[in-house]
Amino acid sequence: MRKPVVDYTKLRPSNITSPEYRHLLLLSGWIVYFILYILTENLIPAEKCYPVESALDHIIPFCEWFVIPYVGWYLLIVISLIYFALYNVENFKSLQKYIIVTQLVAMAIYIIFPTRQDLRPTEFARDNFLTDIVAALYSADTNTGVCPSLHVAYSLGIASTWLKEKSASVVSKTVVVVFVILVCMSVSFIKQHSVVDIYVAIPMCLLAEVIAFYGFYKKKFKRDNS
Repeated sequence: MRKPVVDYTKLRPSNITSPEYRHLLLLSGWIVYFILYILTENLIPAEKCYPVESALDHIIPFCEWFVIPYVGWYLLIVISLIYFALYNVENFKSLQKYIIVTQLVAMAIYIIFPTRQDLRPTEFARDNFLTDIVAALYSADTNTGVCPSLHVAYSLGIASTWLKEKSASVVSKTVVVVFVILVCMSVSFIKQHSVVDIYVAIPMCLLAEVIAFYGFYKKKFKRDNS
């Protein structure tokens, strides 16, 4: 088995600020995000949000099968962060910085320009386990704070990080990219987001890419021009 680059068995609350472990402090960004998420969800009513939709949204059919990659996204985040924390701390830091940038930008947009989508079906054409999961998602997550889509933003950041991971095989990278594409499609097919939310996430992701991977591109530029 491959040996981790950091020995986390010695991690204690007292030494988390040490050079060996302080990269884990970046995970505190999730705490800030969840606080902001709860506040925006509860303090901004749906009637104060601007509806977002496009003509393409009404062409894309609802398909409950896409709930599989949509939910699998949560696992993708956890697996990716754990892998990089174990085997490539620099990529862990870059990915977590990417996530923090997209979280802060998205939350600022949600507050300044609150949005909602009214695309969710009122009833499902089929009744099965997958539609039950979609119904559970609808009840757990409101239809507000949708543009830009963080599902798309995190996914693109994860794909970008894996494509830069030297230890990952071509097959692994291909699997991640294909899965990320399915995740990005899933937000529209299960009617959690408008296509507009996907489009708006792209410039936000470009900003996060520059900030999080500045060091990577700087080294690459020097190497290519040496």
